[in-house]
Amino acid sequence: MKILITGSAGFIGFHTAKVLCDTDNEVIGIDNLNDYYDVALKQARLNQLEQLSNFHFIKSDIANHAEIQKLFENQKFDYVIHLAAQAGVRFSLENPYAYLTSNLAGFLNILEGCRNHPIKHLVFASSSSVYGLNETIPFSEDQNVDHPVSFYGATKKSNEVMAHSYSHLYNIPITGLRYFTVYGPWGRPDMSPFIFAKSIMDEKPIKVFNYGNHRRDFTYIDDIVKGTIRVLKCIPKPDHNWSALNPKPNSSRAPYKIYNIGNSQPVELLYYIECLEKSLGKKAIKEMLPLQPGDVEHTFADSSSLMKAIGYNPNTPIEKGVEIFAKWFLNYYYS
Repeated sequence: MKILITGSAGFIGFHTAKVLCDTDNEVIGIDNLNDYYDVALKQARLNQLEQLSNFHFIKSDIANHAEIQKLFENQKFDYVIHLAAQAGVRFSLENPYAYLTSNLAGFLNILEGCRNHPIKHLVFASSSSVYGLNETIPFSEDQNVDHPVSFYGATKKSNEVMAHSYSHLYNIPITGLRYFTVYGPWGRPDMSPFIFAKSIMDEKPIKVFNYGNHRRDFTYIDDIVKGTIRVLKCIPKPDHNWSALNPKPNSSRAPYKIYNIGNSQPVELLYYIECLEKSLGKKAIKEMLPLQPGDVEHTFADSSSLMKAIGYNPNTPIEKGVEIFAKWFLNYYYS
């Protein structure tokens, strides 16, 4: 298979590209290598991928319409995994225009590429952030997601609506994956595993928002990659029993699906910090703070639809995943 992975120097993109290359696929990776976080980390991931003979990297920005259309025209992809995006809930409060450019205009360019140069399946990254302050636990795909509480979440909800319209209009098989708090080796420095681990090692206070009352459905990176690749091979078809009067959850007249992909075992933030302390061999200094704007208190994925579709859902225990992350973190930054 010839597969395009956008955001290939990113956390999930890097791991996904590596696994697909290891299974003898041809992978074209694109990334703009922006400086939202440490470019050296992105380059270090990319250096590993470029050692693989069946990986080819093109530096490009998904927001550049001409470049993306030329890419699709020249390469003739079989599949597309779209992971490139401006990430981060809190940064969307500071620079919403970055999200408008990358997450909306950039995603439209990918959809247009798939329309003009047909592919077998487009899989794109959505987010648990679309659920906003939903109080019905666990979160399932049939729940209303019209009220995200961050602009980042709003752009991800918009991606789902845009994708459905293109799937319906142009018969493009598309699947969106709502990722739940992905963590692991080579992760993003703006996320809590990195931030907490660095503060613990440097003996600086860690900011514990919502006074530690958060519960997060932490999902280990290897589980995310395995699920994403299985979904890529599970090409959606229109539901011919679909009814506008009585639509079933996750059903559509278009070849379109949305799935949660999470560990389905929410972890209290304070216990998660305990796991980090144990794995790093040092105690944290905690600064207890109130809930931050744009944050949600709990995330909890109902992954039963994913299990039904592909026979798999994430299952790595937080203790094991944090231990593996901590070993990588210490080796990469403190050895």
